[in-house]
Amino acid sequence: MQRMPRRDTQPEMALRRELHRRGLRYRTSIRPLDGLRCQADIVFASAKVACFVDSCHWHGCEQHLRLPKTNTQWWRDKIAWTKERDERNNAALRAAGWTVIRVWEHDNVTDAADLIERVVRHGA
Repeated sequence: MQRMPRRDTQPEMALRRELHRRGLRYRTSIRPLDGLRCQADIVFASAKVACFVDSCHWHGCEQHLRLPKTNTQWWRDKIAWTKERDERNNAALRAAGWTVIRVWEHDNVTDAADLIERVVRHGA
C-alpha cells in the first residue's frame, strides 16, 4: 500500500489535462490554508476553490469499495476515519471562505471539469 501514489494519479492527471485544455490555470498538491494539514489536489487560489480527486478505495465510495477479506474491521475503521478527516477539512476550508469540490476517481472527467470551470469562472 505504501507504493500507491499519493499525487499525480491517473484520474487526477486526466482532470488536470482537461482543465488546462480549457485555459484554467491552477496549482497542484498544496495546502490551501496555513495550519491545515491537508493538501488539495487542484487549487485555484484567487478564486478560493480547492478540488480533491478522491479514490474509491481510500475514501470509501459506496459504489466501488471492496473491503479486503483480511483485517476487515481495521479497514472499516480506517475508511471511517478518512471520511471524518475529509469532513473536518471541508468544514475548515468553508469556514475560511473556500469552495470545496470533491470528485470521485470514477466520475466522468468532462462532467467534473464542467463543474470546476463553472465554479472557478462564475462562483459557487
